[in-house]
Formats: sequence, C-alpha cells, structure tokens
Amino acid sequence: MDAKQLRIVYMGTPDFAVEPLRRLVEGGYRIVGIVTVPDKPAGRGLKVQESAVKRYAKGALPGVPLLQPVKLKDPEFVAAFEAWAADLAVVVAFRMLPEVIWGMPRLGTFNLHASLLPHYRGAAPINRAVMNGEQLTGVTTFLLNREIDCGAVLMQREVPIAETDTAGTVHDRLMALGAELVVETVEGLAAGRLVPVAQPSVPEEELKPAPKIFKEDCRLVAEGRRWEDYSTRELYDKVRGLSPYPGAWCDFPEPGGGSEGTSGTTAKILAAHVEPFASDEPKQTTAGAACFETDGRRWLRVACADGWLYVDRLQVAGRRAMEVGEFLRGYKFSIEP
Repeated sequence: MDAKQLRIVYMGTPDFAVEPLRRLVEGGYRIVGIVTVPDKPAGRGLKVQESAVKRYAKGALPGVPLLQPVKLKDPEFVAAFEAWAADLAVVVAFRMLPEVIWGMPRLGTFNLHASLLPHYRGAAPINRAVMNGEQLTGVTTFLLNREIDCGAVLMQREVPIAETDTAGTVHDRLMALGAELVVETVEGLAAGRLVPVAQPSVPEEELKPAPKIFKEDCRLVAEGRRWEDYSTRELYDKVRGLSPYPGAWCDFPEPGGGSEGTSGTTAKILAAHVEPFASDEPKQTTAGAACFETDGRRWLRVACADGWLYVDRLQVAGRRAMEVGEFLRGYKFSIEP
C-alpha cells in the first residue's frame, strides 16, 4: 500500500514530538487526527499553556481534528478515535495508552523512543544516558504492547555522545534522527517489509533504567555527602545530563567556606569543565567552593576526589542564566592566591 494513503493518527506532546509530525506533514502523509495532552496552567503567572504539538498542529493542520482527552479510556474519546478509522497510529513522547486505543489501528501503533531499547526505558532516556557517561545512544521505533517501552522493535539508529555533549545537544540530534526514523517506519510498515523483533532479554540487574527526574535527583552533591566524595567525572556528567533543563543544582556556601548543603546561594550549574590536580598540587580536602583570579579573570571551582570542577555557566534561583564571571562580580567568595 502507498504509505501516503494511510490514515495516520499522531499522538505527542513536547517539542521532541513536533519534528516527526512536521516531517510527516511536509512529506505529504495523511494525518487524520491529532491527540495531545489537555492545556494546563504553567509558569509564574499560571497562564494556560498549549502543548508544542497542539501549537504546531493548529498552524499546519487547521482542518484536522485534535483531541485532548483527560482519560484515555473515556468512552467519548474511544468512540472519536474509532471514527477516524486509522490504519496506523504514531506515538512520540505522549502517555501510556490503553489497549483499546493502541490495538485499534489496522497496522498497529508504534512509538518513537529516545534510546537504544531495551536500555533506558522510561521518561528521561536522554538525561539518564548523558548523566551515566554513555558514549552511545540512539532512537528506536517499536510496537506498543501492555508493558511500557517493551514492545517489539521495528527500527533503530545509533548516535555517539561526545565528551562535551549535554542533554540538550543530544536531544536535538535525536529529535532530527527520530523524525527520519518515524518516516522510514511508516514507509516500511506500509510496504510490509518490517518484521518486528522482540527486544533482547536482559537480566533486570543489568538493565539501565530512565525514570522520571525529580528535584532531588538534580542535587549535585547528595545530602550528607561532600564534594570530595565524588570524582570529577561523576559531577561533570551529571551537569551535562541535566543541562539545560532541569539543571543540576547546589548550594554555594557563604563567604568563609563550608560544605555543600549549608545555607548560601542556591544555583543551577548549566555548564562546567574539569581539570586534574597538578602533579605538585596536594590532594584537596577542603569542602565547598572557592574563587580564584588569573589574568584578570575570576573562576569558580570546587575540589573533588581527583581534580577540580570549574563552573562556567550558572543560574541563581529567580535570576537569568549567566557566565560565571558575571556571577562573581556580585558574589564575594574568598579569593585563592
């Protein structure tokens, strides 16, 4: 069957889901319905916000029906979905679907996931992969079944993760590659040339999960621990994996030093770099942050177990993001010689 004659329902929410939809629309594929989350208040003013997919669809697909169900088993939604007579449903960064929905399209329902399944199943695959220092990730399309992210694989593509990558840069590469993979998957299913392959069986203790990230997961130095309990690699990867959003945070102590976690300035560390201790430099044992100056430029660094973590860019709570030099002009640390 000609892929462009398929009746396709598209389901998604954030920016990551917009690019695959755009590729389908601009490629001339037949979108007969859009499903996204309900509008909700967000931000300081609690203004009602529409999902990125809804905003795009309103402009690009003005005549296509769009549904925002609160409950995916609601009889009215199920009936409306059925009325679309979909041949195929495509899901990108949406919600867990009930079988009454994902089992309805003639060719099935497939999901685009931002990892090389079976690893990094869950809500935050990009962040978790970078936080864990992975050097390789990718995108997977798979058929939905009753278990989250466990369906048979249709296609996969790999992407390297560079030492300097952040979750943001990896997100953008995977978004572009994922959009291509969605189109290829639609074409392959229409032509009947894709054979779903069960995900490899991996012992539970060897699987790398990607659970949702909460505020406490973003704390750079865990409560009760000190900077020197960590290697520079651990902290650097955590900063990269949470940048630009939601951001790894810590409390810088007030002037005079002190351990992380004492009262002081709370800030998100958005960019950093690391350097080993010099060969003639004694192992550091003093916790907390310190500022030093060289060639007229101020730097902010902390001593870890095996070297220095330098803060390059940060955002103080309630203020805009800034380079560390600008931050230090208004925050007086003790200056190292």
